Amino acid sequence: MTSGVQERSALDPAFQAVADAASGAGLPPMVELSPADARERIRGALQACAPGPEVASIETHAVGDGVSVRIYRPVDETHAGTVVHFHGGGWVTGDFDYADPMCRLLAETAGVPVVSVDYRLAPEHPFPAAVDDALTVLRWVASESEGLDPRIVVTGDSAGGNLAAVSAQLMRSDDAVNLLGQVLIYPVVDADLTRDSYVANSGVFLGAREMGWFLDHYCPDVDARTSPDLAPIRAADLSGLPPAVVVVGGHDPLLDEGLEYAERLRGSGVPVEVQHLPSLPHGFLQFTAVSAAAAAAAAAVAAATARLFEGVAQQSDSTEAVDHA
Repeated sequence: MTSGVQERSALDPAFQAVADAASGAGLPPMVELSPADARERIRGALQACAPGPEVASIETHAVGDGVSVRIYRPVDETHAGTVVHFHGGGWVTGDFDYADPMCRLLAETAGVPVVSVDYRLAPEHPFPAAVDDALTVLRWVASESEGLDPRIVVTGDSAGGNLAAVSAQLMRSDDAVNLLGQVLIYPVVDADLTRDSYVANSGVFLGAREMGWFLDHYCPDVDARTSPDLAPIRAADLSGLPPAVVVVGGHDPLLDEGLEYAERLRGSGVPVEVQHLPSLPHGFLQFTAVSAAAAAAAAAVAAATARLFEGVAQQSDSTEAVDHA
């Protein structure tokens, strides 16, 4: 397969400025931090993300053991269904606040409630704890808890994209869960750190060292990293999965695996929309306050999510007409 790095353009100038500032700050690399310190560093950088739009309400609920969700209800519900969103952060960092702006944007743009999942983090809760939490929340939404519509689109960025892809696979044969689509934003879909895009793009935003650090905390058992429950690209069969939107950045080490996963999904008969953003790096959703290109990309992702819900209401009306004929 042709490497996606051949199609990238110059790094967006706003991100080049961020990279230059970070390299001159003299901070120790993340791989030298403890998980607790890494979480604090991520929290300290949240101001680089523009606040999301206003929503009608936000509620927090406990779901299962050690898992909670935050439900964002839009001002105008224009579609039928629910988004379930998994935040990024390498399975080690990230929380409700990390995902807040994107969840607000998804709620407003898609016109459906958004359920943000605060899954358990590694290394305190290693693989497959986050996967178990993802499935627990999907089943909770599917049971129409809190009045949520059980027709679901799963979304997630980076490690959250991994959980979205994995849960889509695992829920494929679960008749109780109706997945309309999956939106995978620069997702981790493999544990192979040797692809061309890793060689070309390892740097200040994310690289092989950082991904190795995350994987060591999330899944210390190296042999388990070939499981499709961690590396969904390694599943033998990808047929029957819901339509997918796969978002990749030209300066992301994960570029090649994202493009390959999209190609494999398409080859298995799954409808796929690829959003290839040649000037953006990994994690661009967290920099919408400093990069106009990142803000535009976030809006495009939200719009693609909304499209996955189109036609659901019409399908419901058609079914009701048949049932009452």
